[in-house]
Amino acid sequence: MNTAERIVATLEALDVAYVFGYPGGRVIEVFDALGESDIEVVRPRDEREASVMAEAAGRITRDPGVLAGQGPWIGSLGAIGQMEARLGSSPMVVITEASERGEYATLAPYQQSRGDYGGLDLPSILDGVTAEHWEPRTPTETVRSLQLAFKHATAGRPGPCAVVLDGDAVTEEVPDDPTPPLWDDEAQARTWDARPVDGDLDRAVAALDGAERPVILAGNGVHAANAYDELEAVAAAADAAVATSYLGKSTIAETHDRAAGVVGSFGHEGANRAVSEADTLLVVGCRLNPMDTNWGAASFVRPDEQTVCHADVDSRNAGWVYPADVGLIGDARATLAALADRLPDESNEDSWALDRAAAAREDFTAPACDSDAVPIKPQRAVAAVESVVDAETVVTADSGNNRFWLLNYLQTPARRTYFGSGGVGAMGWAAPAAVAAALVTDRDAVAVAGDGGFAMTMTAVETAVQRGVAPTFVVLNDTSLGMVRQMDDELPGTEFPDTDFVAVARAMGARGVRVTEPGDLKPTLVDAKADDRPTVVDVRIDRDEPMADRLASSFYEGVGGLHE
Repeated sequence: MNTAERIVATLEALDVAYVFGYPGGRVIEVFDALGESDIEVVRPRDEREASVMAEAAGRITRDPGVLAGQGPWIGSLGAIGQMEARLGSSPMVVITEASERGEYATLAPYQQSRGDYGGLDLPSILDGVTAEHWEPRTPTETVRSLQLAFKHATAGRPGPCAVVLDGDAVTEEVPDDPTPPLWDDEAQARTWDARPVDGDLDRAVAALDGAERPVILAGNGVHAANAYDELEAVAAAADAAVATSYLGKSTIAETHDRAAGVVGSFGHEGANRAVSEADTLLVVGCRLNPMDTNWGAASFVRPDEQTVCHADVDSRNAGWVYPADVGLIGDARATLAALADRLPDESNEDSWALDRAAAAREDFTAPACDSDAVPIKPQRAVAAVESVVDAETVVTADSGNNRFWLLNYLQTPARRTYFGSGGVGAMGWAAPAAVAAALVTDRDAVAVAGDGGFAMTMTAVETAVQRGVAPTFVVLNDTSLGMVRQMDDELPGTEFPDTDFVAVARAMGARGVRVTEPGDLKPTLVDAKADDRPTVVDVRIDRDEPMADRLASSFYEGVGGLHE
């Protein structure tokens, strides 16, 4: 068995169902071996879309999404998904290569990317976008590196790990009795969960049990650890309200009686207020980035006045932004389970937390959600999306104004029904992510993007057609880079031509519908979800509806509102 064949055998042993990528360079041998396996190759139009699909697959399933492709393009176009995985803690394995075969790499390099004289430096690129990467030189090293990539992609804080194939090792035979030995794939890739030490758990329990106004701030780490039951158990036992970060949206159903909405500069005012009013704050799986913290507004989180317990799988993250009174270092599921076991049950039917959460949930609606105005208000468009989202639907959200309209007015009905571009916050994420979601979950998928982000990766529609899945692609179309334009309407480069996305969709074999009347929104979306073909819904929204003016929190306004 040669190295390429052994790579595929490892993927099979680790239950990989899909490889997202584009054949080229020394990865061609791997693709050739994949053709003899049951693993499905998903080949979108470029490595950018492949990288987003792999990242989204990993984020949604919590098993590493696999990206494969030629070195120069994985390190450029394919860096988008790797960056999102790095900052969004998505498990991902990248199989790439250093190009140019044999001894030609030293001769005026063409696509050589080992970082040698005159060539591209893929290892340096991977240093910046992956959690770990390996450059094996032999068949044995290559197999072991791939096993370790799967291990490190899921151990501790998840992230992207890459293996750079090089030279003829890709096609050489793997020794029958290598030194050092190769171990079983599954055994070598195994990981274990960490949990906090008893003393820290006792201190956190004392703080929560003694609190009068406890609030839990749930982040993406709850998604990463599949810690949904445990989150609700701690919230009930501590009688706490639950707010979420941007990436933590749908870690709790936002219809839950303890759910208080999304914090942040363009989050819910009620959620921000609940965090500010808390006497004890339990932060779980959230690094507290500037957007989450209203850019450090002094009146938001106040460590001198509040007890802060920070739970994170990475000890560096606990107390990173705000000094923590208690650090709980470990997997979010194990941490929350341990807290739930130790907390005396303080839940009741009438408490500050339940009342505060109920009041905060009123922010999920606004008069504009029912507006019959033309052009369509973006709030009304999101309300229509909400009307067709159920527990078996996954919504993927792009970056820009559209994301903030969604965060505020899409009240998720169940856990794991919303995932957004928020690690690095790349535009163009939602469409390929929805294709991946439809593939790996067998659930309905709805992508929501602005026209700018959708146009970046709209060829994902063709991939959906080719793969036989039927996401609904909702384009909130204001023929511009709306968020940037609304910051400064004199700024060049913010206007787009009026692209006919309906014609584009039909040319790719999908359905396309343009909606200009608010009353047509819901029936169009109902039809789109029911259809067995992908559907692009081009919604013409009011380009002058000011997102920042409508949604900026009072805390964000307090620091000047100039940070996006």
